[in-house]
Amino acid sequence: MNEIKIFSPATVANVSCGFDVLGFCLDTIGDEMVIRKTTEKGIKITKIVGANLPFETDKNVASVSALALYNHANPDCGFEIEIYKNIKPGSGIGSSSASAAGSVFAINELLGRPYNQTQLTDFAMKGEALASGCEHADNIAPALFGGFTLVKSTSPLQVLQLPTPDDLFVTIIHPQIEVKTSEARAILPKQIPLQNAITQWSNVGSLVHALHTNDYNLLSQSLTDVVVEPYRSQLIPHFNSVKTEVIKAGALGAGISGSGPSIFALSKGKETAEAVAQAMTTIYAKTNINFNTYVSKINTEGMKILS
Repeated sequence: MNEIKIFSPATVANVSCGFDVLGFCLDTIGDEMVIRKTTEKGIKITKIVGANLPFETDKNVASVSALALYNHANPDCGFEIEIYKNIKPGSGIGSSSASAAGSVFAINELLGRPYNQTQLTDFAMKGEALASGCEHADNIAPALFGGFTLVKSTSPLQVLQLPTPDDLFVTIIHPQIEVKTSEARAILPKQIPLQNAITQWSNVGSLVHALHTNDYNLLSQSLTDVVVEPYRSQLIPHFNSVKTEVIKAGALGAGISGSGPSIFALSKGKETAEAVAQAMTTIYAKTNINFNTYVSKINTEGMKILS
């Protein structure tokens, strides 16, 4: 095999209470990438459609992560990367992670799969660091593993795959404003009260248990963030109104996707997820902010080979 075309999915990181450790994978939103072997050694980006991103190898997350794998594998060929961007950069649904994870997944396939998912996550984190200023895997891991993932540690890297309840859907609204990951990190406090920490780790434990037991009520009770959301929500217009209305519409819970500005809501069943999308739309339709909404089942596969 000399060429591969893949679907690299969007992801939701943090999942309310799981800042920097929890994430899940989307099914209906993602980039497409084409990677092919070349006789000329090295990594080269030859085409980018849908976004104004750098072609320089050291400035694009896709090529930085690809280079990390490439230098480790030291193959006797090179690779060209084409990126067809459907996830808007700065949207908070893992745009940079889709590029970083997609390139390493595809190259690994073309090399005959010498690396496992954890090793690929490690390579992809090098690209993610270019976008956010630090290595973290909460978007990368679900893109590569699929479903829900928990990053147990980053050094050494350990990723846990969590089960996904069958009827779980996500609704996302992406207001067309930019929240830079680096800025969203800068707004966070360096220390938090002990009581908030206790509440937060109690919710993370409960959320993991809810996923394992298909307990939608417990899942709903666990989707609370007392550490990050109080600060980052200030960067997202109408966040509190959206959260209030989606709960009224039947959502299990809602929060900030990644560093924002996208807002996610989890629901039981597609019908409720569609009603939640309508509730989100109603609020933003009254503003002068452009937006997109998406409804998706949780993608338990992760990356998909298209051809």
